[in-house]
Amino acid sequence: MATIKIKQVKSKIGYPVNQKDTLKHLGLRRIGQVVEVEDTPSIRGMIRTVRHLVTIIED
Repeated sequence: MATIKIKQVKSKIGYPVNQKDTLKHLGLRRIGQVVEVEDTPSIRGMIRTVRHLVTIIED
């Protein structure tokens, strides 16, 4: 399957618990961290939940 690179660009401080949990489940812990995850509908939904905190890196 295809993969997506996600980078956290903004702090999770001050945001609801569900958004903090979403970042944790994506594997993001700090600003500037990049993770590579599979491109599935569930991952896309998680990205949509925290779209204001992350960016997708294009190769």
